[in-house]
Amino acid sequence: MLGEYRISGSRAADIAADIEAAVGSGALKPGQVLPPMRELAGELGVNPNTVAAAYRTLRERGVIETAGRRGSRVRPRPSTTAREQVVVEAPPGVRDVGKGNPDPALLPSLADALAAAAERAARRPTLYGDAALTEEFASAVRTAFDADGIPAGPVAATAGSLDAIERLLAAHLRPGDAVAIEDPGWGSLLDLVPALGLRTVPVALDDDGPLPEATERALAAGARALVVTDRAQNPTGAAVSAARAAELREVLARYPRVLLIEDDHGHGIVDLPLHPLAGVTEHWALVRSAAKAYGPDLRVAALTGDAESVDRLSGRLRLGPGWVSHLLQDALVHLWRTGAVDAGAVAAAYAARRDPLLAALAERGVVAHGRSGMNVWVPVPDETSAVARLVAAGWAVAPGARFRLRSGPAVRATVSGLAAEDLGPLADALAAAATPGAARRYV
Repeated sequence: MLGEYRISGSRAADIAADIEAAVGSGALKPGQVLPPMRELAGELGVNPNTVAAAYRTLRERGVIETAGRRGSRVRPRPSTTAREQVVVEAPPGVRDVGKGNPDPALLPSLADALAAAAERAARRPTLYGDAALTEEFASAVRTAFDADGIPAGPVAATAGSLDAIERLLAAHLRPGDAVAIEDPGWGSLLDLVPALGLRTVPVALDDDGPLPEATERALAAGARALVVTDRAQNPTGAAVSAARAAELREVLARYPRVLLIEDDHGHGIVDLPLHPLAGVTEHWALVRSAAKAYGPDLRVAALTGDAESVDRLSGRLRLGPGWVSHLLQDALVHLWRTGAVDAGAVAAAYAARRDPLLAALAERGVVAHGRSGMNVWVPVPDETSAVARLVAAGWAVAPGARFRLRSGPAVRATVSGLAAEDLGPLADALAAAATPGAARRYV
């Protein structure tokens, strides 16, 4: 079953450490089936409960997964191998369009905002025991959420979207629970879920967001949480339309106990309206990160949700970092109030690069995707050869493997750093590697 490798250890911690080290070194391969607990217990001369505890630890760390009677196996992509490591390093002379970063020229200067925050701190220092949110931040966030039709609820702040999503999942789910996630989807989230000991259930999508029938299947199969990207979905650029939102709300209404998490990281860089799903289920949250519009290093995300979810998240936050820096909260409020980012202008700037690239690909017989945001998703027949051909043509893209569970092969190109004269050559290179007439669903 394990080839030449022999698991060792007499305590649960030792057995788990041995297996995890073997996975990390490659001695145990992704997908490899582990011995049944009683069989391994007999080989090691330990109680079956000891092996069960070791396997439980490995599941919680995202190293293995258990599929009922089919037993336990090494995850296809263990959490010890982050998807962010699946990268193409651009050699000299090759343009890198795979990093997924915003255009620095479209980010506002933080100098005045940080100076204003420092001046406030000098007048009114933040001390232990102060409220987690400043009054100005909480008011500005709630006003913005109200303007977008997001249901009433308390607000909180975290160190980015992924921090919020992790805390929400941990607050409601337990190891072994299933989470429905867009496929293709955000690579960091696809890493996070198994690292929490949770199971990923892929949900297919198209340019209008998650497909209702795929969402229904995932929830009917027992997924206890659903994560949806409202706009500028990474990597496809999908954005939930009004019609799709209505369909998804109908599905969610049949599963009121499912935790719904909406990621609106595209706020500030898109001009498409938000069509929130929130308020249908008992537990929900909508998260907005400042990273794409104001800079990745401004580690602040604002969120709202049902009272219980926000209370659980805030309580756990208090036991760790305590709060998100008031300096950063004040800086962000300053940026909002001074109109430092014109979302319409930023969205237009990205569209002026993205839409012509999509049109150029269509002229070359390639159906690509990028309804909003800064990325273009291009289905290809084989990722390895496509990436190699693109590098040879002078372009380093992101391999689709970073973003996929069961969906078909593809590559992602980020348009942030492109100029008009780049679009034709990049389209030529992508078309040479892509499948003409690729399906409009990412399956």
